[in-house]
Amino acid sequence: MCQAQEEYGGCPQPRRRPRVTCAQKCMKCKEASPVLVIRVGDAFCKACFREYFVHKFRAMLGKNRAIFPGEKVLLALSGGPASSSMLQQVQEGLSRETAKKLRFIPGVVFVDEGAVCGQSVAEREETLLQMEAILRASGFPYHLARLEEVFDLPSSILQRMTPGPTGPRHSYKEAVEGFIRQRRQEEGGVRETLAVLSMRDVHGAEGLAQPPAPAHTEELLRLFGSLKTLTAKEDLLQTLRTHLILHTARAQGYSKVMMGDSCTRLAVKLLTNLSLGRGASLAMDTGFSDDRHGDVVVVRPMREYSAKEIAFYNRLFGVPTVFTPALDTKALEKASIHRVIERFLYGLQAEFPSTVSTVYRTGEKLSATPGDAGLALGAPEPERCQLCLCPLDTAVEEGSALQAILVSEQLSHKRLPAASPAGTGGCLGAEAQSSGCCCRNTTAPGADSRADFLPLLCYGCRLTIKDAICLGSLPSYIHSEVERRNCRAAMKREIQEFLLEDEAVNRAGES
Repeated sequence: MCQAQEEYGGCPQPRRRPRVTCAQKCMKCKEASPVLVIRVGDAFCKACFREYFVHKFRAMLGKNRAIFPGEKVLLALSGGPASSSMLQQVQEGLSRETAKKLRFIPGVVFVDEGAVCGQSVAEREETLLQMEAILRASGFPYHLARLEEVFDLPSSILQRMTPGPTGPRHSYKEAVEGFIRQRRQEEGGVRETLAVLSMRDVHGAEGLAQPPAPAHTEELLRLFGSLKTLTAKEDLLQTLRTHLILHTARAQGYSKVMMGDSCTRLAVKLLTNLSLGRGASLAMDTGFSDDRHGDVVVVRPMREYSAKEIAFYNRLFGVPTVFTPALDTKALEKASIHRVIERFLYGLQAEFPSTVSTVYRTGEKLSATPGDAGLALGAPEPERCQLCLCPLDTAVEEGSALQAILVSEQLSHKRLPAASPAGTGGCLGAEAQSSGCCCRNTTAPGADSRADFLPLLCYGCRLTIKDAICLGSLPSYIHSEVERRNCRAAMKREIQEFLLEDEAVNRAGES
């Protein structure tokens, strides 16, 4: 029993937050009456809150200096509050009334995920019409993509590309000075270029908004139906969405991609990735910039905003948003690891307002992975995961926890019948047979064995693939890259064996 009543004079009462009174004034201008309280005691009027919000966005881009003047930046828009607010900030930064305008050329991409989120064809079309209205109103070039298009992606998506010769060759300061000189010589040149790109890409987007092929929709539903847990489905959906956005950026010549991840979302993602065994890639998954793809860098300019700040801004200034159901919509609280972590963190945040900020600031202290650090010093390119392109974290020492798990799995597989996860068909035996698995025929194209597939994945992606009943449902570009990497590994082993034999023959001849 609780003994707080006996020993301490009563149970602790919930912390009461200070209320905004009529006599209280804005903490910044000290004159106007406040309309909201961001944190405890931080009351803002409407005008000061807008200035604070805009300044934080511009300061995040300015202090990191990741986007050079004249670069093409693709904004990943989901229709949610954070990404919609990000689009609004870019619009205001490029308007004529802004004192210090943004110097990059933006574009917008929206990925329709309605097929795997339970939306009907009519609901998906209605969502696309709403999103297209918002994108047309922005005046930026936009691209509408369906998640089914992942089945048409090239295998080069899973390869790290080197930055092209068109990238910034000088320092950020030199690039800004050169851009200002060019703007003075050609006033309005960037705006004219943006208008031309907008007209050209809008017509292209009309063609991309065509209904997907029914065969691809069936393949996508079969792929997500082969995953046994909601955790694996959410993880795979995030991976496929990233691949599709990356392909759009490369095809349209964008060198940066802006994601609308807020501080609250990144705090949840940090704890979720730790639970999923992705601790080695936390710096890239939650940091401001993510350069794992090489030629296209992902940046997160909304990472300093909390979900509360974004919700207030959208409400006060009428930022349009579009609600789209997610995989975990109407799911139980413990349906997936993502939902458990989210519920846990939000519950703590309600009682202790510094919870999200503390978790987020802890993630800021993370540095690059050892593989990337070694690459910067001239070391050879590290092996990367087949799906997420993070450096592999499976090359660990003997006696580690991962080695113990691998040995346990090997012993378990030896006790299983012939139709085991390590079989040539890549399926889970009788469970796959009963579900109509497409890999029942071991000669079927794309039916890679798990023994060939799992060594190419990091620990977190291994957990996702192990949850799949059938590997043959994965897109063809993944199977093509698996085959290419396995062929290269076999060729490397043959060359090493030949060199060892040649060296042994030479030693025998000398003796």
